[in-house]
Formats: sequence, structure tokens, C-alpha cells
Amino acid sequence: MVGLLKESNMKIRVLIYVGLIVFLSNCAVIRPGEAGVKQTLGKLSNKVSTQGTMFYNPLVSRVIKESTQTNNIKLILNLPSKEGLSVNSEISILYRLEQNKIPSVLENLGRDYESIITSVFRSASSDVCAKFFAKDMHSGMRANIEEEIKVKMKENLEKQADGIELIAVLMKSIQLPRGLANSIERKLQAEQDAMRMKFVIDQAKLEADRKIIDAKGERDAQKILAEGLTKEIIRIRSIEAFNKLSESPNSKVIITDGKAPFLIAGDD
Repeated sequence: MVGLLKESNMKIRVLIYVGLIVFLSNCAVIRPGEAGVKQTLGKLSNKVSTQGTMFYNPLVSRVIKESTQTNNIKLILNLPSKEGLSVNSEISILYRLEQNKIPSVLENLGRDYESIITSVFRSASSDVCAKFFAKDMHSGMRANIEEEIKVKMKENLEKQADGIELIAVLMKSIQLPRGLANSIERKLQAEQDAMRMKFVIDQAKLEADRKIIDAKGERDAQKILAEGLTKEIIRIRSIEAFNKLSESPNSKVIITDGKAPFLIAGDD
């Protein structure tokens, strides 16, 4: 009797374990930053599930999980320029799948949609970069080039599938052809030298203007002083000076024409 009970309990445990395995195989866990779409007999559901558990029949269905976070595709490409040169650049394509449109992306592009994004970029970047000079990719024009490539990519992607949001196209580590890079460096150096020389010349002009203004001020002051020294003022100033001399104990030698006295020398 005891043996029968033990055997019965063992069977129950086995059934429970089998039931748990079947139950767990019928559910998929959708983590934060993911979205799940159920595919039954090859047909995708239009319902998109986020964060949580999805139940399905593993015999006829499966759950496809895709990231809804911002993703980064990194490329190293040779981009053509207007003058026919080849510019080496590291590229970052930032994109995100629109959650509610994931079924459309999977249906039209499949799960290898990143290769489609890369192909679209290659085409768009060739069209856009061919309109710019190589030096533009290494200057303030880079932001304009990146934006034009992004707009061109968006137009081409929308023709194939809706649901891929392009966030940014970033051109990094631009490497110009050696000869062009040296030429640009020489040009920049010449521009800096010219700016430095202009600064020196401007400073010299300012200094010259300052001296002219000082000279004019001195001349005007002398003119005003000369115009103000009349004979009467000179006579009064002479009398004042001799009044002060008369108070000094030193001997004086004075020459006068009988009208105004003038001091020549003074000794003890």
C-alpha cells in the first residue's frame, strides 16, 4: 500500500513538472525597451505587446521581439566629393523603430532591416556628398551635409516601409586626401597670418591716431596760452615775480629798459 502511494505521488510530481514546462514554453517575456509581435502560421499580428508576458501556442506560433530603443549603426565609408575625391569617414546612423509600426517593418523589410537602412544610406550619401567639395565635409558645412543625407534617407525608406524613425546621421573622423589636407592647413595658416598682420596694422594706426590727437591737443593748448598772454598780463606777472624776489636775502642782478625789469642772475 505504501509503495502504491509513493508511486502515485511520483506520477503527480512528474505531471506537475511537465505542466510547468509546457506552461513556460507557451509564454514569452517582453522586457523594458522591447516590443513583441506574435506570428501565427507565418502571419504577423497587428497587435504589438510591450513589457510583460505574452502567451502563445509554440506548435503554430512564435513571438518576435524587437528593440524600441535608439539604435546605432556604425559604418566606415569612402564618400565621393564634387571634385571627384574620396573622403574616408566613420558614420553613425541613429534610428528607432516606431512601436505601433513594427509589424509593417517586419512584413516589408524582414528582420534584417538594418541592412536596408545601410543600403539606403550608401545611396543617399553618394548623391548628397557629390554636391559638396571635400573641404566642406571638414568644415562648418558638415552639419548641412548630415541633414541633407538624413532627409534623403527618410524619403527613400518611406517608399519601402513606414515605421523607421531616423534620429540623426553623424559624420565622424573625417580623413581628407593627404594633398588636400596639407593644402587646407597651409590656407588656414595663411589666413591666420593675415589676420595677425591686420591686427598689428590696426594697432599701429590706433597708436598713430593717438599721437596725432595728443599733438593737436598740445598745439591747441599752446595756441590758447599764447593768445592769452597779453602785454598787460606779462607786466603783472613780472611785478609779482619781483615782489617775491625782493623778499629773498640773496643778491640779484637785474636788467631793465626802464619799463619792465628782467631777472638775469642771482647770487648769494
